[in-house]
Amino acid sequence: MTDRDQRLAQAVQLRERGKRDAARDQLVALAAEFPADAEVAYQTAWVHDTLGLEEEAVPYYRRAIELPGLSAGDRAGALLGLGSTYRVLGRYPEAVETLTGAMKEFPDDGAIKAFLAMALFNTGRHHDAMELLLTVLAATSTDPAIARYRPAIEHYARDLHETVSAAP
Repeated sequence: MTDRDQRLAQAVQLRERGKRDAARDQLVALAAEFPADAEVAYQTAWVHDTLGLEEEAVPYYRRAIELPGLSAGDRAGALLGLGSTYRVLGRYPEAVETLTGAMKEFPDDGAIKAFLAMALFNTGRHHDAMELLLTVLAATSTDPAIARYRPAIEHYARDLHETVSAAP
């Protein structure tokens, strides 16, 4: 294990143990030392998010996404993190764009879809948000009652406005 690997693992452990300020200090130093390291950038973004420093997290997320080297799981997490961060900052169009791209890249990731639904809601696209959430709910719920009504939920997810005309 290299010195970089040890230092990164230690910083991640600090974050996971709730020592986020110490983790941030170590990760910011690592990011300055390894500016072309996507994994370091991702972990640095993540720790900023956990501290409520969303604005500071953005450039690290962007760097992590733009650089090669992230595992698929970390790339999905970085895209979700950036999209969610944009949403929290009120940058809704950027959130929708980022999360839409993430959903295309990771179409089976329910968390990305849930965060995209929130961003769609924030942009006034309520129907699209509900359609996405209902589709995820129908596909992923283990609730027996949801499973029983899955076909109906999937049907109405496509058209929430559908009604049946009353007989004359």
